[in-house]
Amino acid sequence: MSMQEYIEEAEQSLLHTYNRYQIILEKGKGVYLYDTDGIKYLDFVSGIAVFALGYGNREYNDALKAQIDKVIHTSNYYYNMPAIRAAKKLREASGLDRVFFTNSGAEAIEGAVKAARKYAYKKDGATDHEIIAMEHSFHGRTFGALSVTGNPKYREPFEPMIGNIRFAQMNNLESVEKLINDKTCAIILETVQGEGGLVPATEEFLKGVKALCEERDILLILDEIQCGMGRTGYMFAWQKYGVKPDIMTTAKALGCGVPVGAFLMTEKVAQNSLEAGDHGTTYGGNPLACAAVEKVLDLFEENHIIDNVREVAPYLEQRLEALKDRYDCITQRRGTGLMQGLVFNRPVRDVIERAIENGLLLINAGPDIIRFVPPLVISKENIDEMLEILESCIEPQETE
Repeated sequence: MSMQEYIEEAEQSLLHTYNRYQIILEKGKGVYLYDTDGIKYLDFVSGIAVFALGYGNREYNDALKAQIDKVIHTSNYYYNMPAIRAAKKLREASGLDRVFFTNSGAEAIEGAVKAARKYAYKKDGATDHEIIAMEHSFHGRTFGALSVTGNPKYREPFEPMIGNIRFAQMNNLESVEKLINDKTCAIILETVQGEGGLVPATEEFLKGVKALCEERDILLILDEIQCGMGRTGYMFAWQKYGVKPDIMTTAKALGCGVPVGAFLMTEKVAQNSLEAGDHGTTYGGNPLACAAVEKVLDLFEENHIIDNVREVAPYLEQRLEALKDRYDCITQRRGTGLMQGLVFNRPVRDVIERAIENGLLLINAGPDIIRFVPPLVISKENIDEMLEILESCIEPQETE
């Protein structure tokens, strides 16, 4: 069968909840992916900020193969060694005290929201506590995660959501202050908004929110699912500002392709929130997923992944800024580290489709923003290659 015939077969079987690009990716090596026809693509998507280590990392693959030969799953009725080791290393990397492994980022958000509400419930026994989230945020597709996602188009078809969620404006501390009341139990935000347009929290805003939380015993939940795991040049983006959350969520590059997430919390929150029976998961924290987490954290250190991000990210920013200055249709560069975006004055899907035709994988963040979230092992030469292809995909008449 041809690639197109396989795609047609997929459309007969898979639920149509994605407008997929018309290629079938089959294998990868380094920062490149290959489709079933053998065509090579430079990957600046990395599975939506997932495959930080690039493709075909032998040590990572061998660690997973070794664990498969031991045991893949046992359930959380028992301990397993990979989970114990992975939790210890994740605690050390984050500076937080307790870990709960999930299967995804959305599940990590669900657990974080439950922990925050249980923390407030244990203080006063009330069940009407409120959570403040940010406009234009994205936290996932499950009901709890969707409820704190600040984009009405994602929520409205599925309402009613879980109640008592209020939305403030990112980087507008006054808008947060106006929503705080005696019922507020948590404030949740992405340290860098991803789907919402590659918008980092400012240091002033993040420190201001943290101060408000400390004054009122409100929990600060930072969503580091996309912006964490080295993508900004720090293991977690909040570490740049020293604004430690009470609860943090992580996923995506945590497992570098194996579905795994986690929410972490301080000891204070752990001792005063979720108890035995309050939360659970069949697959979360299984030996295979945690073997991936453990190896990823080891390889980040051994291969100096964050050092590479700090070296190449400024070059990416510089090249994107120069591209913006050459084209009227590009109005802004946003982002930090290897989490960048170019804002266009029109929809960008046609540019992305042309890029695919020319061997470059890109994704959007909203209809008018091209998002750049490559593997964290990219080089300056890879950036040059990406920009050469991208520029050829912007129509010549769109130049100044």
